[in-house]
Amino acid sequence: MLLFDAHLDLALNAVDWNRDLRLSVDDIRAQEQALGMTQKGRGCGTLSFPELRAARLAVCLTTLLARQEKEINHEMGWTTPQTCYAMAHAHLAYYRAMEREGWLRMLTTREALAEHLAAYQEAPETMPLGFVLTMEGADPVLTPDTIDEFYEHGLRAIGLTHYGANRYGGGTRCEVGLALDAIPLLKNIERLGMTVDVTHLSDVAFWQLLDHFGGRIHASHQNSRRISNWQRQFSDEQYQAVIDRDGVIGIAFDVIMLQEGYVRGLTPPEMTIQRAVDNIDVVCQLAGDARNVGIGTDLDGGYGNEQTPTDLNRYTDLTRILPPLLEKRGYPAADISLIMHGNWMRFFGEVLPSRG
Repeated sequence: MLLFDAHLDLALNAVDWNRDLRLSVDDIRAQEQALGMTQKGRGCGTLSFPELRAARLAVCLTTLLARQEKEINHEMGWTTPQTCYAMAHAHLAYYRAMEREGWLRMLTTREALAEHLAAYQEAPETMPLGFVLTMEGADPVLTPDTIDEFYEHGLRAIGLTHYGANRYGGGTRCEVGLALDAIPLLKNIERLGMTVDVTHLSDVAFWQLLDHFGGRIHASHQNSRRISNWQRQFSDEQYQAVIDRDGVIGIAFDVIMLQEGYVRGLTPPEMTIQRAVDNIDVVCQLAGDARNVGIGTDLDGGYGNEQTPTDLNRYTDLTRILPPLLEKRGYPAADISLIMHGNWMRFFGEVLPSRG
């Protein structure tokens, strides 16, 4: 079955982590183990381009991710907006390089999305991975008007915040609202017809954004507080707000969002992919059907299989295990198809601009 994954950090892996994603997962793991890399996520990655192709991943959202950090001694992030801007362009350059080699294909219009899906269904073994360009955290957007430049480069979705507060508002692990510059930025995003990813907003910023933004919204990788009760996840009320605006919610496979009380580096994973099915159920119960839920794995988003469900060793395990679990839970084939790819395809078929 085809898959649409609404959140992958491919350039983070390739540029920041210096991985050759053209290799197999086993080769990348072996390289890092041979180099004695013991940092979190090293030697245990779950994906590469051949792995994603084997999993029948037809389309994904992949990120420009360059988060500004106040401290210098950090594992992930950059110290100035200008450096964030530069790193976002480095990520963009990587995607263009992989397009040249036939591994990727940027999809910027609804016609391109439909054409890619049709071609992929004919030859999944040889087709490039289609991607819609998104930005996780708006730190690279130097001023609200800079969003026009990124749009010209193909950006079609954006989340304003990541962890902590930035120049546009509050994100995960804080309760800061929107900053003043967020208002003109949101107006520009709405003018361009882009969708806002409400993942990683603080609770305060989430509700303020809905008040100030009339365009389309989605949640690329956003699990439920019923499943893991801390601020990174959404309450039922937040889920319902996304559903009411006909957004789609992507279920993530990071154990920190699936296992109550999980602490990175201290708590061993105990949950299986079954727990992600529980999260899918939450969205479907609130919506009354399967129209508003999809997949947004966040796999290899700064971690490896030390922080995934116990039965997910590598990316292909997802497409091997998840559909049978959904079928066993009672989901009909049509709904499973919607969850695996159909809902995101419909959503971006509406959000992406027409060539005309």
